[in-house]
Amino acid sequence: MTAEDQAAALAHIAAAEAKAAEIEGLEGVAARPVNSVGIIGAGTMGGGIAMNFLNVGLPVTIVEREQAALDRGLKVIRANYERSAARGKLTAEQVEARMALLTPSLSYDSLGEADLIIEAIFENMALKKEIFAKLDGIAKPGAVLASNTSYLDVDEIASATSRPADVLGMHFFSPANVMKLLEVVRGAKTAPDVLRTAMDVGVKIGKIGVVSGVCPGFIGNRMLSRRQEAANALLLEGAMPADVDRAMTDFGFPMGPFQMSDLAGLDIGWSKETSTGETLRDRLCEMDRRGQKTGAGFYDYDADRKRSVSPIVEQMIRDYVAEKGGQPKELTQAEILERLTAPMVEEGREILAEGIAQRPGDIDAVWVNGYGWPRGSGGVMYWAGVR
Repeated sequence: MTAEDQAAALAHIAAAEAKAAEIEGLEGVAARPVNSVGIIGAGTMGGGIAMNFLNVGLPVTIVEREQAALDRGLKVIRANYERSAARGKLTAEQVEARMALLTPSLSYDSLGEADLIIEAIFENMALKKEIFAKLDGIAKPGAVLASNTSYLDVDEIASATSRPADVLGMHFFSPANVMKLLEVVRGAKTAPDVLRTAMDVGVKIGKIGVVSGVCPGFIGNRMLSRRQEAANALLLEGAMPADVDRAMTDFGFPMGPFQMSDLAGLDIGWSKETSTGETLRDRLCEMDRRGQKTGAGFYDYDADRKRSVSPIVEQMIRDYVAEKGGQPKELTQAEILERLTAPMVEEGREILAEGIAQRPGDIDAVWVNGYGWPRGSGGVMYWAGVR
């Protein structure tokens, strides 16, 4: 890529990020006031989301089911702020001022006066619907009810309430207090002023908001699923995790598919009780190789989480390929890159055709700010020539 090409790509992504805020049908629509926020779940996501609002002076009530989980969540938030203070980014007074805005609670009733309530529990539809049904009876009229779901049907979540117009998705990316992307998921019945409120809140807390329609995985994770399918297929052709990941990191990503899987945890959505041993992931999890958190996944990790290639996993893959009748062959890094990116572009085109995303630049903004697509190439659709 020439210097001129890169300059054009950088100009494109900057313009795309700004353009994402322009939403058809919201011209002249005013946002609802948001002066207080409620968050359900004090885990990694809930705590990180809370910090965004504390950072801009908005009071937050954070709710957990058990005192121990609530205490852990508050401890992590304070530790994050104290690390920032140790690096000179905050004063001790600023740390205490932010923590003073945070109210811990074990009762949903404490969310009754919040203007915006964000549910940030794990991905379980039945539990999310149960929570939104409770909120329906507790939240004040006009409160915005948001789910941080990364994949599930926002319309189904909204159906648990008598006010689906007040419900939408606000998908933050981990770590939520750092990552810039906010995928705002517009449900079939989401009111225009609710959508405007979520987008304006995103601006206030320093996020780049992109609107998505409802579909499994929305914009980013829907495309990510296609890339992961391609990565898994490459293993059946004799590629090793390090080969696949290197194609992505050489292209400019901070990490590849299998590095990302290890970081997130291979056991997300996996159950020991229902595991069939059918996939490589099943077999790794059954060996308690569940990613960085257990010191082993597709890679081995030392005490500092430094990664190294695992001979055990490489032999497991060779055995698995033979068992499944795979046909190993030599693959160049260019071929691997093409195999990983082509399905993403294809899925991006489908997302546009279905109206899930408004414009190609919105998809670029999602992938640059949420998934590490190299900014200097302008984003996945721009790079592929879809303008």
